[in-house]
Order: sequence, then structure tokens, then C-alpha cells
Amino acid sequence: MTALSAFVVPVVTVGMLWVVPTGLGLVEGPRPPGWDLLRRAWPLLALPGAVSLWLPRSGVATALAACYALATLALALQAPARLVLALPGSPLSPRPLRQAELAVLTALVSPSVAGLALVAERAGYPLFGFELDLLALTVPHFHYAGFAAALVAGLLCRTAGEGPLARAAALSVPTGTLLVLVGYFVDDWAELIGAVVLTAGMAAVAVLTLRERRDLAADPVTRALLGVSALVLTGTMALALWWALGEATGLPHPTLTWMAATHGLGNALGFAVCALLAHRRLRSSTGVHRPTPLPAPPPVPLPRTELPS
Repeated sequence: MTALSAFVVPVVTVGMLWVVPTGLGLVEGPRPPGWDLLRRAWPLLALPGAVSLWLPRSGVATALAACYALATLALALQAPARLVLALPGSPLSPRPLRQAELAVLTALVSPSVAGLALVAERAGYPLFGFELDLLALTVPHFHYAGFAAALVAGLLCRTAGEGPLARAAALSVPTGTLLVLVGYFVDDWAELIGAVVLTAGMAAVAVLTLRERRDLAADPVTRALLGVSALVLTGTMALALWWALGEATGLPHPTLTWMAATHGLGNALGFAVCALLAHRRLRSSTGVHRPTPLPAPPPVPLPRTELPS
């Protein structure tokens, strides 16, 4: 196991077996046919992909990765089906949650990019001419920046009632993720633009998370999880900007191995795992993922006025 894979393999394993199924359990809104079955079966469907990570590159590892890629494709196909149910005029349409829905759709599609990259990397094939190390890093990127960050942005957008900052987060995180992907095929400057947009979206997510910590989190564990996820996200995205700027300009910047050990582990454990744990605790404490309304105050009795006889 190389120094790079020593960081990537455990992070991706957690993403496949825990982050994705936990995130799917927090998704609200339209449920296309097959959604519940896919959500419940996900840990079993992801197991071949997780096993493939720990094997040397071979035909067996490639076949196991392909099984996982098919599961991610099935998840991606839920996105257009969900979009049809969410269109205006549908009885299940979340009309005031358009930006949140865009973020959720991005989350559903992102693992399929990771699945395709995993198959190529396990086969030792430089897909689209990309080096194997870059393909290996694409897998965690689209599990965490693609799936987890977009989903958390959507959850925060729903909770915040789609205020300006929430709409910005729900739009810029998917847009930034897409631009980073496009930058892979264009040049380092295009990737830098994507990193700037994604960082702006993540900054909005951090601010919204701290606001949610203040307004919704009553117990200290949930408050701590939300606080850690917001603070870690600030640091990891600063590292991402540093790396992208260095790649585009030639300025000194961290190596891929150093980024995997800092940015990658921080985003995975400090942000995604803590944020999803916090949102799951909020869901279980309130019954739904939205603020619990305060009880109405009791009526104040008016003084009785005696009329003159």
C-alpha cells in the first residue's frame, strides 16, 4: 500500500459503507420506485467496492469495483426519476425547495463518477489520460465533496427556509463540484475556478452550520458535532484553494499525499462524518429535519369590568 493509498483507502471505505447510506437516510421529498430498497440495501451493494480497495490491482479487484459502479449508476438513475416527481405540477413537488432539491440531485449522481473512476483505477487504466493517482483521489472527492457536501447543503437549505445564504450554498456547492470535474478535462485554471466556487459554497455551509448549531441543537453532543464540522471545513477548503492555486500558477503547494492526509481526512472525518451524525441526531430529536415550532403562550386573562347597575 503506497503512502497515498494508505490515506485514501480507509476514507473511501467509510464513504461507501457509512457516509452514503447515512446520507440517503436523511433525504426527504419524492421517493421514486425502488428508492427504499436501494437505500436499505446500500451497505450490501457497496461491500464489493470496499473490498476492491484493499486488493492489489487485478481482474478480481476490477470486477468487484464494477459491481459497486453498477450500484452507483442505479443511484444516479434515481435523480431523473426524482426530478420528474419534483417538477411543478406534481403532487409531490417541493415547490419552495428548488435549490435544496438541486443539491440533493447532485448528491445522488456524484457517486457514479466515483464508481467509474474506481473501476479504471483498479484496472490500472488511465481513463481519459488521467494518472492513476488522480483517479484514486477522484473516488473520495465525489463521495465527500460531491455526495456529502451537496447533501448537507441541501439539508441546511431546507432547515434555513431557503434564505439567500442557504440558496447560495445549495447552488454553489453543486456548481463548484461540476466545475472542478470540468477542470479535469480543460486545464488547471478552470479547476481553480471550480475550487473557488466550491470553497464559496462550503463557506456558506460552514456559516449555516454554525447558525443551525445556535438555533436548533439543544444537546451538547449535537452542538459539538456541528461546531467541529464547520470549523474543520474552513481549514480544509483553504487547503484546497492553496493546492488549486499552486497547480495553476506553479507556486509552492502541498503534494497529493499531503493533501490526502490533511484536506482529505479532514473533509471525511471532521466535516462529513460529524455533519451527518449531527443531522441524524437532529432528525431523531425533532422527528423531522426542520425547526420544532415553539408552543403558543397561554392566553392572558383580561380583567373583569363590572358594569354599573
